Amino acid sequence: MKRLLLTLLLLVAGNTSQAQGFDHSIWNALLQKHVVPIGTGHTTQVDYGAMQADRARLKRYLRATSAVSRKQFDHWPKVEQLAFLINAYNAWTVELILTAYPDLDSIKDLGSLFQSPWSKRFIPLLGEERSLDETEHKLIRGSGRYREPRIHFAVNCASIGCPALGPEAYNGARLDQQLQQATENFLADRSRNRLDGDTLRVSSIFKWYEEDFEQGWRGATSLPRFLALYGNALGLSESDVKGLLDGEIDIDFNDYDWRLNRTP
Repeated sequence: MKRLLLTLLLLVAGNTSQAQGFDHSIWNALLQKHVVPIGTGHTTQVDYGAMQADRARLKRYLRATSAVSRKQFDHWPKVEQLAFLINAYNAWTVELILTAYPDLDSIKDLGSLFQSPWSKRFIPLLGEERSLDETEHKLIRGSGRYREPRIHFAVNCASIGCPALGPEAYNGARLDQQLQQATENFLADRSRNRLDGDTLRVSSIFKWYEEDFEQGWRGATSLPRFLALYGNALGLSESDVKGLLDGEIDIDFNDYDWRLNRTP
């Protein structure tokens, strides 16, 4: 009887663990150790040399992400699913950089004339071999499950122009808060987003994924309305926000800096 009760308790514990989500502690420790906030703290750099020395731990985390079945994943709450996908995307991006580091200046160096680095299929995830593009545009953006525009400030493309790779892993319990902080940090970075006279100059992310910012998240049905939600982070006054919504402030897009986001 005692053995039967113990078996049942272990099964319940295992099922509860699966329902709760995934353990990102290894990735969290790597980020805390090797991601360096710079300037005003709105962006970061990655110590890829130190990350390379810790690559065995990174690979252990990646193997764990690859071991998750689609059935397990589908039983998690949506916030846990989304946190898992963001972390997996970022961790596999770091792994891609490490395959050639230090002999590269940009993630684009890992592409070719016929294939971008984002279209390479090298990620075993949820039962299939996937690319970074598929992970972001099919599983995260294209699934219809999440409809969360702030993911664009959480997924990291290993470039200076990207939103910062955060110094901690995303997790379901704090996901909304973490996404909000990542969005505010990015929009408060004046090297990427700033008001210049009557023109609001913002990252090209807003051009490439404009449709994601117009899908009604928190009432935002246009890019100006989304940006108006973050007037404080953008450094806009109340009159600036009104001018943005009334079309009196134009929106223009800055060039993207594809240089590697590494420490000096």
